[in-house]
Amino acid sequence: MKEKVNDLLLPKSTRRSFLNILIGLGFSVLSVLTVYPIIRYLWPSMNSGGTNESWITISLTELPNGKSKVVVIGGKPVIVVRTNEEVFALSAVCTHLGCIVKWDASLNRLICPCHAASFDLNGNVLGGPAPKPLSVISTKIVRESILIGKA
Repeated sequence: MKEKVNDLLLPKSTRRSFLNILIGLGFSVLSVLTVYPIIRYLWPSMNSGGTNESWITISLTELPNGKSKVVVIGGKPVIVVRTNEEVFALSAVCTHLGCIVKWDASLNRLICPCHAASFDLNGNVLGGPAPKPLSVISTKIVRESILIGKA
């Protein structure tokens, strides 16, 4: 009788119970490794790289006429385009599926390389599947520097 009570409280370890525990732990680890990237994708960090600055400055010599440059402001990419003596800054994230837009100097437009959406320098949609215009970021030329963002 005493042995039966001990067996109920502390069952004997067998090879099968050990393997069941090992398989259960393996499936648990595999589940965590599968679910973690999905959660990180659905709830990305608000500051995923770049600086926390709400504005930056770049030199006019870094951005010649007719050229563009992608900078990061507040963790988000911003494309800065210089034409003649004007400077434009817009969100570099396409409003269609989030690709980074590129400047096409020959067409004087911003083009999304993924699905061919195009935008003018004011962010307005000129063609393609983009549902909304690009956000405009304020710019100001101060001496020999370009101030981009909220100062």
